[in-house]
Amino acid sequence: MGSKILSILLLIFISNIAISHAQNCGTYSFTSNTIYRACVSLPVLNSHLHWNFNANRTVDVAFRHTGSTTSQWVAWALNLRGRGMINSQALVAVTRPNGSVEAYRSSVDSFDTTLTPSRLSFEVPVIRAERVDGDVIIYATLVLPNGPTTSFTHVWQVGPVNNNGVPSTHNLDPPNRSSVGTVDFSSGQTGAGGSVGGSRQRRRNTHGVLSAVSWGVLMPMGVMVARYLKVFKVGNPAWFYLHAAIQTSAYGVGVAGWATGLKLGGDSVGIKYNTHRNIGITLFVFATLQVFALLLRPKPDNKYRIYWNFYHQGLGYSVIILSIINVYKGLDILDPEKKWKHTYTGIIIALGAIAVVFEALTWFIVLKRKKEDKRTHAGANGSYGANGSTLPL
Repeated sequence: MGSKILSILLLIFISNIAISHAQNCGTYSFTSNTIYRACVSLPVLNSHLHWNFNANRTVDVAFRHTGSTTSQWVAWALNLRGRGMINSQALVAVTRPNGSVEAYRSSVDSFDTTLTPSRLSFEVPVIRAERVDGDVIIYATLVLPNGPTTSFTHVWQVGPVNNNGVPSTHNLDPPNRSSVGTVDFSSGQTGAGGSVGGSRQRRRNTHGVLSAVSWGVLMPMGVMVARYLKVFKVGNPAWFYLHAAIQTSAYGVGVAGWATGLKLGGDSVGIKYNTHRNIGITLFVFATLQVFALLLRPKPDNKYRIYWNFYHQGLGYSVIILSIINVYKGLDILDPEKKWKHTYTGIIIALGAIAVVFEALTWFIVLKRKKEDKRTHAGANGSYGANGSTLPL
């Protein structure tokens, strides 16, 4: 008996899920009572696409954005030549101050487009839009180009309207960057996100992880090894090889992250993060100079060694400071879950706490040895030597 009740409850639960999903797409009632044979609830930006594919290669579409405000523009576009926003042919809807909704065509040729009305690369003989209970719906008839394929990349977007009623640049939040996919009007098959949005986001994540690990974690650890391990007699000369190994590894991982960043920049023409990019270039140059400095390192008794030390340490600390700043810049751009920024902050706090402890221990050991050296010189010569030894930091 209990198992039957559980089965009934499970069926009701599944049915509710199915009905809820269907109400988002298949069971929506349009004011014109038009019935669309195919539809898909898109994965981001509260959007839905409905369509009928006709034998003469025309498509009747209805793009619906739910919860739209009167200060937003809404757009849906096909890209017949590429896989992203550039070269897409858009249907745009803008809500006017009097509450009416204007629909028009716009060819997207650059990332800084203002979606001005223009001709498209294919015919759209019918286009109109309406606002119903907070939903903005764009209706259109598309004439697909001649050819064997009925599958194309489509993109959709939502953005603000300025005081003059002109569309402004949309946000660059993850949902806005992921609003790309594929649609086959004939078969009804769709791909949410598509290879472009998904692979680009993966590259962004890869770039972020590589950069954070190399510049933001390994580099500070390498500096700490060089500064604090060599004060212990048992750490010589192991500290040098460990320092060199960590920094070389960090540089290698950092170069991989830097190259990924360059690739992302090349694939995202028009999307610029100038501060993050410029700091990244500076870091790469500084780190490369550090690698060459290792090859040109004078011997300890060389009269120029002190100048090399100033140069190497100064550049090293500059790299650490810029690295941490740029990791946070990158996290702001990626905008991941807050736990990732909190995790990195925790790592930096932990490294800082360790550095404080070892800094105090280092000075304690150095001052203690200096005091012992003075006492030794005083015992041997009857007075303190003029050149009592100290440990270089």
